[in-house]
Amino acid sequence: MVKIKKGSRAKLRTHFLANLGRVMNSDELRQIAGTSEWARRIRELRDEEGYQILTHHDKNNLKTGEYLLETDKPQPAFSREISKETRAYVLDRNGFTCQMCGAVAGESHPYDPAKKTRLHIGHIIDKSIGGTDDPSNLRAICSVCNEGASNITLTRPDLQKLLIQVRRATNGDQLELLKWLLHKFPEQSRNNQS
Repeated sequence: MVKIKKGSRAKLRTHFLANLGRVMNSDELRQIAGTSEWARRIRELRDEEGYQILTHHDKNNLKTGEYLLETDKPQPAFSREISKETRAYVLDRNGFTCQMCGAVAGESHPYDPAKKTRLHIGHIIDKSIGGTDDPSNLRAICSVCNEGASNITLTRPDLQKLLIQVRRATNGDQLELLKWLLHKFPEQSRNNQS
C-alpha cells in the first residue's frame, strides 16, 4: 500500500478543523505544518480557501502569534493575484528592504541571523476591509515581520541594524545624519580628508 504524503496546507486545514474554537499558537502550527512556510500556508487557507482564521488583528483578546478558527464554513475568498510587474515595482520602490524592521533581502535577518531575509508583498490595508492590490497599498515585508515576530527588538541596535535603518531613511535624513556624525567626530572627518 502506497502512503500519500499530506502537504503542509492540508495538515494545517485538518488541524484547524479538528480544533474549532480553540486558540492555537505559532509554535504549534509551525510543528503541525512541518515547514518554515507555515504562515504562508495559513494565508492561503484564509485567502484562497476562505477559512476565517482569526489573529490579533481580528480579535482583541488574541495575542500576537495566536490563531483561531471559529467556524468550518469558508467565506468567499478574495483574489490575491498581484502581477510580477507590480511585485517588482514595489520591491524596487521599497529598496528591497522590509518596511517594518528594515531587513534587506538576501542578507542575514537582524532578529534571526541564521536565516537570510526573504521579502514578501504585504497589504497596508487588508483586502478584507477594502484594501486593493494597487501599489500604493502594498509594501515589502520580510517573513519574520509577516509572521508577527517584529516585536522582538534589542534595547541598543548593533551596526547592522543601524545600517539597515539608515538605508531606509530618505536622502535628506541621511544627509542630516552625516552632518551630525561629522559634527560629533570632527577629528575623524579631518583624518579621512588627508
